[in-house]
Amino acid sequence: MATLKNIPKLPPERERLVSAAPVEDDSSFELKLRPQRLAEFIGQSKVKENLAVAIEAARSRGEALDHVLLSGPPGLGKTTLANIIANELGAAFQQTSGPTLQIKGDLTAILTNVRDKQVLFIDEVHRLQPALEEILYSALEDYKLDIIIGQGPSARTHTMDVKPFTFIGATTRAGLLSAPLRSRFGIMLRLEFYGHDDLLIIVKRSAEILGVEVDKAGAMEIASRSRGTPRIANRLLRRVRDYAQVRGAGKIDLPTAQAALQMLEVDRHGFDEIDRKLLLTIIEKYQGGPVGVNTLAAALAEEPDAIEEIYEPFLIQIGFLNRTPRGRVATQLAYEHFGITPNRRQSSLF
Repeated sequence: MATLKNIPKLPPERERLVSAAPVEDDSSFELKLRPQRLAEFIGQSKVKENLAVAIEAARSRGEALDHVLLSGPPGLGKTTLANIIANELGAAFQQTSGPTLQIKGDLTAILTNVRDKQVLFIDEVHRLQPALEEILYSALEDYKLDIIIGQGPSARTHTMDVKPFTFIGATTRAGLLSAPLRSRFGIMLRLEFYGHDDLLIIVKRSAEILGVEVDKAGAMEIASRSRGTPRIANRLLRRVRDYAQVRGAGKIDLPTAQAALQMLEVDRHGFDEIDRKLLLTIIEKYQGGPVGVNTLAAALAEEPDAIEEIYEPFLIQIGFLNRTPRGRVATQLAYEHFGITPNRRQSSLF
């Protein structure tokens, strides 16, 4: 039986193999594996259907597409979809992120140079500074940019026209967007975790691009441990490929995939030591919960935002953790996973 004391200290989120956050060595592989057209994009059928209709309508009218908000957990394809939208529209594409834009001049320079019907993509748009949001409002609504020239009593406002463009914002925390900014988006789409069947197709497609031979059972083993996230599926595929080349016959079959993932300490649910640490802390230290997120963050030496944004969503999605008004509660599935029998008080929480 797993115990809390046997679990090592939490590593930084970006060092986790099953982290949905991008890491440095992902970028070159993601560019190679990234689909370029909507028809090539696997899964998210409702999102694709809405986008296909909106893109076709905008093209037929010769207009810029309405501004788009893409929300959902990291690693599900928001940046890929933004690129695809630009490709489908035949428009120029420019990408930046909320934390990168620090002063008004940064955003003003981008907006004054935007081209007709261009796609401007801002990742982590919820982290955009309020002062910069205010610049965006008129640009998004009226395609106008108000620039203040001078200071003090002699300051004056100069209004510049901005060419019609499509603004795409991506966020993992849609609830943190201000109401005025949210109201400027004409199309709001949420990406959900992927099912095993869609991830199976993604793994097989990526393996073909990478020149790796993989059978259906081996691909499904990788897909089923990928936490519903294509980015993790592709990362695990690369690691299993390395194992197959060094310790196998070069082909990824079921025994090879299982052996590689066991070595990588990614279990059948896609959990690593961080997930096990979090669940065991709730079960053993707080009798299964409920425990507040700030208390849990202190016990794990983590930030509350990291727990809410990164660790919890998948555990809640697959039914191992409940988020209640009084705090976090481990479910019956979590107890069964660790082979722990809940006591009478804990059982009453289920």
